[in-house]
Amino acid sequence: MSFKIAIIGAGSVGFTKKLFTDILCVPEFTDIEFALTDVSEHNLQMIKAILDRIVEANRLPTRVTATTDRRKALEGARYVISCVRVGGLEAYADDIRIPLKYGIDQCVGDTICAGGILYGQRNIPVILDFCKDIREVAETNAKFLNYANPMAMNTWAAIEYGKVDTVGLCHGVQHGAEQIADVLGAKSRQELDYVCSGINHQTWFIDLRLNGRKIGKDELVAAFEAHPVYSRQEKLRIDVLKRFGVYSTESNGHLSEYLPWYRKRPDEITRWIDMSDWIHGETGGYLRYSTETRNWFETEYPQFLEAASQPIDPEKRSNEHASHILEALETNRVYRGHFNVRNDGVITNLPPDAIIESPGFVDRFGINMAAGITLPEACAATCIASINVQRMSVHASISGDIDLLKLAVLHDPLVGAVSTPEEVWQMVDEMVVAQAAWLPQYAHAVPAARERLSTSSVKTREWAGAARRNVRSIEELRAEKAALKQAG
Repeated sequence: MSFKIAIIGAGSVGFTKKLFTDILCVPEFTDIEFALTDVSEHNLQMIKAILDRIVEANRLPTRVTATTDRRKALEGARYVISCVRVGGLEAYADDIRIPLKYGIDQCVGDTICAGGILYGQRNIPVILDFCKDIREVAETNAKFLNYANPMAMNTWAAIEYGKVDTVGLCHGVQHGAEQIADVLGAKSRQELDYVCSGINHQTWFIDLRLNGRKIGKDELVAAFEAHPVYSRQEKLRIDVLKRFGVYSTESNGHLSEYLPWYRKRPDEITRWIDMSDWIHGETGGYLRYSTETRNWFETEYPQFLEAASQPIDPEKRSNEHASHILEALETNRVYRGHFNVRNDGVITNLPPDAIIESPGFVDRFGINMAAGITLPEACAATCIASINVQRMSVHASISGDIDLLKLAVLHDPLVGAVSTPEEVWQMVDEMVVAQAAWLPQYAHAVPAARERLSTSSVKTREWAGAARRNVRSIEELRAEKAALKQAG
């Protein structure tokens, strides 16, 4: 087979390498072209050198090109994969820093909450530019695979306004299933069957079978509470499991910021999170992790390049959906996964226009969703609260309506649990002014927002958050890795 895959935001080096090697684990896919594009020439050249080394080491006919000219990369592409972060770590730092001044303590801030909503405002205009290019220069009926957060908002905009064939992809379901298999003592992940449904980052394991035996709430709660690690790291998720009756896909830290109950006061935050790793609820944890990862890659790049000389091992193919979807579409080997698509009745008690994450099957006819799923009422209520925020956020981004944007932020569950309307209005003004370089749709609103900030009487505070850690130096990271290696 010979076709072209374009990867936008390919400077996301670790993830691009994973996608690349996964796809090349499919025997039929060795004679294809990868077209890499990014706004950073520096990052592009670094990742291209790594992928070229993989091709050379494995003696493959695969072609790798790299360009900052996005349209050139998309010309004739059958598949387009996006993993962009518009504004980079600079804008992301404001997504965490500014809401903290108003008492909003986020762990990740990339899905909803104040940070995720502004992240969507930066991404959606760019996503629509991608869609325009796909319609005009990519292969007819090219498929757009979106890995970028905020997943639901980006996918919603691409489908409703971009008018391209789009699916959103995430790995939260797989990671949650791995935990469940672990606590239930499964010898392999293949022993666990499940139906997981909801919206991205709020997906629920509504049916679990271990070797065909149905697993109920009480057994699952007991298994998690008995686990020596998860009982400590996933306290919030276990509490939600007890109250809702089903387990959530998302990490302790992610889930904590989508709900109005666990991060509303500093003492509550420290009660429910665990500081052994960022993903369990640390304030700004993913920002710290992303900063450290970028710094580590820049410093240790020669090691990454050397590691690229190893043979590709199909046994190490990851459970990221992209390679398996492409394999099913091109070879008709059926793949079952969980995909982000427009609802249109797939989940009976969620709105039809929502972007849902639910089971589907892929073959040459495309992605075919399993329809007629009904969520438990508490799960549906939680999802609908987020869907309403997502819908307003997407429409605000398209229209450039700053008042609608403020209403979207006001209705966010965690923001509403912490902040007053006056605080929300000022916070959004401050975020729009700080991120104006990435928000062209709000250019007309920035002068008035700046003027309001100059006369505002709403009080703020400089606050690091309830559970903040400093970014570690390269020397500290080296010492930690050496200690782990020695211990293990």
